[in-house]
Parts: sequence; C-alpha cells; structure tokens
Amino acid sequence: MSINTDKLMQDILDQISGMGYIKPEDIPNINLYMDQVTTFMEEQLAHSKRYTDDKILTKTMINNYAKNNLLPSPEKKRYSREHLLMLIFIYYFKNILSINDIQTLLGPIADKYFKSQKDLDLTDIYNEVFSMEKGQIESLKKELLERYQISQNTFTDAPEEDQDFLKLFSFICILSFDVYVKKMIIEQMIDKLREDSPDNKHKR
Repeated sequence: MSINTDKLMQDILDQISGMGYIKPEDIPNINLYMDQVTTFMEEQLAHSKRYTDDKILTKTMINNYAKNNLLPSPEKKRYSREHLLMLIFIYYFKNILSINDIQTLLGPIADKYFKSQKDLDLTDIYNEVFSMEKGQIESLKKELLERYQISQNTFTDAPEEDQDFLKLFSFICILSFDVYVKKMIIEQMIDKLREDSPDNKHKR
C-alpha cells in the first residue's frame, strides 16, 4: 500500500493553520430564533465538518441540551448571544465528553456568568479562553511534526510495500494514545469538580 504520508501531513498542518473560532464580534447582537441559530452555527463552523453532509447543530440537539440543563431556556423562543456562546462551548466539548461531564463543567459557568451584570461575563470568559488559540495551534503543529518524525522511524525492517501503511498506523497510534491520556486527565478533573460541588457536599 503506497501512501504519500508527507503530503498527508502537510495537508493536516495546512488545515490546522486555517482553523479559527467564532469571534464574539461576529455573533449577532439581536436575539435569534431556532432556525437562525442553526444557520449561524452551520455557517461559522462549516470548516470543522468531517463530511459535507454533517450537521453542526440541529433543533433536536438544542432541545436536548436544554432538557439536560446544558443550556438555559430561550426567552420567548429566542436565543441570545450568551446562548450562542454556550452552544459553541458545547459543540467542542461534545466530541470528547459525556452530557453529564459537560453539565458539570458548564453548569457553574451558566449559573454565575450567563446574563451576568458583574465585571466578568460570559463574553469575557469566551474571549479569555479562545485568545489562547493562536499559540496553541503553533504548539500543536510542532507537536504533530515531532510525533510524525517518530512514526517515520518505525518499521524500518518491514517489507517495503508495507512500510507506508505501518508508519501511518504508528502515527495514528501515537496520536490516539495522546488523546486517550488527555481525555482521562480531563475526566479526572471533572470528577473532582463534581465531588467538590456544593450540591454534592450537601447530599453527603
């Protein structure tokens, strides 16, 4: 199996370089109906789709988030910019975390900062978190290249016709282990948050 792994890696790096996020100033300052919310998210996050017919967000998803207390209820069937910010966080978390874990993580954020009249609000939190994006992308690209080079030094004694596939398999395994460990660390931190939450202490 012949695989041009160098080209594949360059395509991945180019894709990562082009990654962005929804800037708060791009979020409408008027409340939106459900159809407008799904259209906005679809347009803004289309670059993150794996397949072109994938849906970024559906009405069913939004309703389920509200039912599971991940998202405050809309006001008169309209969603504010704070709702959109919460949906963006949910969108990124849902690929690696359970609904219960997301609720534990975002619950305190919604309780304290959704429609906050204090100096710190949800927009401030969003800005602070995503301001790290550029530095993280450059760091990620460097990390990926290092792991790619490690994988290219594996299976040097394998049959030549199999080496490309086996090296790619090594690269995927390295990245998968990294995801596995980071996911485990995130889950442990969320478990600690849940354990230390006031509601949990009250129950005990």
